[in-house]
Amino acid sequence: MKTPRFWLLLALVAVLAVGAAACGGDDDEDDGAAAPETTGGGDTGGEAVDCTASIGIMGPFTGDVAAIGQEQLNWAKFAVDTFNEERGTSFELVEGDTQLDPAQASVVAPQFVDNDAIVAVVGPAGSQEVDAVGGIYSDASMAFISGSATATNLTEDYETFYRVVPTDADQGPTVATYMVEELGAQNVFIIDDQSSYSTGLADSATAALEDGGATVSRESVSQDQTDFSSLVSAVADDTDVIFLPWQVAANAQLFGNQLAEQGKDVPIFGSDGLFSPDDFKVAGSYVSSFAPDITGLDDPAIQDMVAAFEDEYGDFGTFGPPTFAATTVVMEAATAVCEGGEEPTREAVLEQMDQTDLPDSILGQPISFTENGDINDATFFIFQVQDDGSYQLVE
Repeated sequence: MKTPRFWLLLALVAVLAVGAAACGGDDDEDDGAAAPETTGGGDTGGEAVDCTASIGIMGPFTGDVAAIGQEQLNWAKFAVDTFNEERGTSFELVEGDTQLDPAQASVVAPQFVDNDAIVAVVGPAGSQEVDAVGGIYSDASMAFISGSATATNLTEDYETFYRVVPTDADQGPTVATYMVEELGAQNVFIIDDQSSYSTGLADSATAALEDGGATVSRESVSQDQTDFSSLVSAVADDTDVIFLPWQVAANAQLFGNQLAEQGKDVPIFGSDGLFSPDDFKVAGSYVSSFAPDITGLDDPAIQDMVAAFEDEYGDFGTFGPPTFAATTVVMEAATAVCEGGEEPTREAVLEQMDQTDLPDSILGQPISFTENGDINDATFFIFQVQDDGSYQLVE
């Protein structure tokens, strides 16, 4: 199931119609905007493919991290519109709002399973949500693929789960190495937010830091907590770095503000959940991310894609492009089934997911999967928050 080289990138130079994008959600975009012909090397998909199916999309479209969920949703819509226009397919999205809540995700998943038109699911966003729905989708032989869930155990525990981002087993050592080798950290204070994502990443970072000779102290807070004054008071004078593997970036901004109010000048190091320039702007802080900032990739085709998306939806961070990649993987799998003369059933799409081999992607790397469903050759990136609130790649 190979995509001709450069098709995925060069096909995205236009702002496309959104008329067929969202099934089960609001659709207020302009109809009838045709994509101009693409130019420059590469096949744009060949003859039209008669392939119709629905794809579920789960994410926190409302709630505390709605900015991230809406970014993911918009990139999924962009992927579907583009793919349909270029390949002649008729894929539709069915939206399921989870609010980053495992209980809500557990409500959405059975609804998707009961919808016979849905052949696979993109999402959910959080590791704790994947844990909540993994058994439901595995029992239904339904593939589901996340662009942001990083807990290491997920692909081991759920046989129909895939992801296009690296795992906490990669992130923990990456941030620990940077803290020790680049920041000279000897004493690190780690505060988890009690989610499975956060505690797993905190454990991974703790082990790597201690292996690197650093001393680690640990605390825990609820995602609902917003007063961190007592916790800030507990930050020891010899603390070199505070690591926050949190999912709510606005909470980290509050923590940073309260840290400054108490006159404590200790750099914050955030996990991928804090990559939100609109919500987390503590100058001098560091943030790791499971995906690159594609606006900085040196590839003209990707920059055409960036311009097309921004014209349609506006600015974005690092959460959306992996969802575009995940949605594309599902559509390629379903299309391969149709090209083989079969209906894109859940079982057939799941079988094709294992064969994924995209030579190029929006993430600036090929996409294929290990036996467990993890992306091959994934890496984490480290950014530093600048005085103007922008994020600059440093590693």
